[in-house]
Amino acid sequence: MSSVSIALVDDHPLMIEAISSLLERNQGFEVVGTGETAHDIVELCKCTQPQVAVVDLSMPGDVYSAIATAIKISPSTKIVAFTAATGVDSAIRALDSGVSGYVLKGSSTMELIQAIASVQSGETYITQNFASRVIAALRDASLRRKAAEAVILSIRERQIVNLLLNGKTNKEIAIKIKISEKTVKHYMTALMQKLHVRNRVEVVIAAQKFNERQAATNLHS
Repeated sequence: MSSVSIALVDDHPLMIEAISSLLERNQGFEVVGTGETAHDIVELCKCTQPQVAVVDLSMPGDVYSAIATAIKISPSTKIVAFTAATGVDSAIRALDSGVSGYVLKGSSTMELIQAIASVQSGETYITQNFASRVIAALRDASLRRKAAEAVILSIRERQIVNLLLNGKTNKEIAIKIKISEKTVKHYMTALMQKLHVRNRVEVVIAAQKFNERQAATNLHS
């Protein structure tokens, strides 16, 4: 299976080095370019057209404008903001500019990897303990709906849950939804954290309860 191409833009060289090392230790990712200014976001998307660009928001230049321009130049590129900016206004402005993921620096390695996998699959990802504040402040109904879906279970997570309920193994799930087995394991870990359980069996039990609650909600909506 081909690697997911990643561009990294951050004006702290040590952060670039750390993220590059982190991603390259996990098979399935290839760093195709790095930069350190808002202008570099645009140039990297123009020249390398990465599948995902991980960018800081506090860099020289107008980062938000650069994000919007980069997406126009390379529409297939998904952008993850990886930032220390914990203000809701920054997150909303980033989402309005076109980012698909918003991950706070200080999050776990697993969370950044999950965010990359989620946006690459066409989903929205927001750091979980920050997302509810963002949703409450969003005025745009479509963005609010996408953000809310990210907080509950993402589309990909629901796919995996349904396959788990059908007794599929990680390998079978990977083949079915065309992702690597390693990525399935990342999702499984994230599901355990999100559903507050400790193992695969408890994920299945929690998933059954989740589906029952969703069915009841849809019935009464």
